Amino acid sequence: MSGPQRFGKVAVLLGGRSAEREVSLRSGAMILRALTESGVDAHAFDTGERALTDLVAERFDRVFIALHGRFGEDGTVQGALELLGLPYTGSGVLASALAMDKWRTKLVWEALGVATPAHVLLDARTDWAGTVAELGLPIMVKPACEGSSIGISKVTSIEQLQPAYELAARHDSIVIAEQFIDGEEYTAAILDDEALPLIKLETPRVFYDYQAKYHADDTRYLVPCGLSEARETELKMLALSAFKAVGAEGWGRVDLMMDNSGRAYCLEVNTVPGMTDHSLVPMAARARGIDFKQLVLHILEAARVRG
Repeated sequence: MSGPQRFGKVAVLLGGRSAEREVSLRSGAMILRALTESGVDAHAFDTGERALTDLVAERFDRVFIALHGRFGEDGTVQGALELLGLPYTGSGVLASALAMDKWRTKLVWEALGVATPAHVLLDARTDWAGTVAELGLPIMVKPACEGSSIGISKVTSIEQLQPAYELAARHDSIVIAEQFIDGEEYTAAILDDEALPLIKLETPRVFYDYQAKYHADDTRYLVPCGLSEARETELKMLALSAFKAVGAEGWGRVDLMMDNSGRAYCLEVNTVPGMTDHSLVPMAARARGIDFKQLVLHILEAARVRG
């Protein structure tokens, strides 16, 4: 078969049970519309409401994962799909699980020499003054295994550190305090083995938080990003190195900061980035000459069985 029929019956996994359910529903709806308008026999499949065994019972041939966060971006769904023998989009089990864990991702990067901000782990017995002495102020406090900036705080005084920890701990048992990089924020969308044009992010908010990502109209996305061609190429190569270091493949996104001296740092890898109307991967793809429908079909084309 050729054309959209070659994909067979496609399930778009969306929704789920994570704190990012709302974003996933929006991503999945846009992906579903793009697929159906392209002639693909695609159907929404909410993993928060249905059993994965229905994928086999209803004879789906391929799966597009549009789940964000836990139980979708962390290797759990990927492992289940491998057991079911279904081709799926994006990274495999190991890369998905590792990239979802910001702490262990940083450990891998540090071992491989990929620049990332200094950090310490926090718990209820942490010496708050010692943490400030080690990392300086401001400090970013974040749950290790959440996305979309959920549970993240920017701490500017020692008095804010414990409340920030307690907020992050509501979302995960592992909480990171990370050196704040004062400078410019960029993101690199990855498609196959290519980093797409970088996007520079500017927000009047304290940092690029959930509101800035998904609801604010005053967030600025600059592409071209304003860097020289040589400097942009350097950051793209850093992003690709960070992406491959965790074993990620297919598509994704790497977030970076560049300090005022020009040194770049990797913050995290997203193996199932947002695909909403505010999302960055479609924006970078457009700058590369790839429209949303082409992007979605390209990602689906690369779906394969692992294991």
